[in-house]
Amino acid sequence: MQFNREQIISIGALCLLLLACMFAVGLSLQVRSDADHELIEQREALSHLEARARSGSQANARMKSAAPADAFLDGPTAGLAAAKLQAYLSQVAASQQAILISYGVEPTRREDSPDSVRVQATLDVDQKSLQSLLYQLESRTPYVFVDALALQSPSTTERRAAQDPVLRLTMSLRALWRRGPE
Repeated sequence: MQFNREQIISIGALCLLLLACMFAVGLSLQVRSDADHELIEQREALSHLEARARSGSQANARMKSAAPADAFLDGPTAGLAAAKLQAYLSQVAASQQAILISYGVEPTRREDSPDSVRVQATLDVDQKSLQSLLYQLESRTPYVFVDALALQSPSTTERRAAQDPVLRLTMSLRALWRRGPE
């Protein structure tokens, strides 16, 4: 049996069509398999996150009670607790050879918890002591958080005159307060 040219072309086109259909079916099965695998991974990750969230809320409740007593500013009023925060800031600034220009109590913000006090302070500190000052404030007890920080660099003539120029630092501090005895 001899095939003419049209028949050979038709058979070749049919084979190509069958091959393309098999490739499309294989590709769609592979994509579906990948999607199923990804869905399973996402469900596992979600269940792990949900489990961590459930255990995290229990751990948070335990951690809240596990904070050391000196982590909080004790005082019968928020004003006295803020005064203790100012005294603590003065101590830390003096230990880092920073000059405390001014400080004052800030009103609590709407998003603050009722057990927090705020202080805004302005200091002059050299660049070498700045990092140590911030580390001392945020890593020791009582727990103090630097919420806002603004640095003002010295003028160019002052910068040239000094090896380690003094920076003007304005920061907003927040600390945790616990009602304590007078």
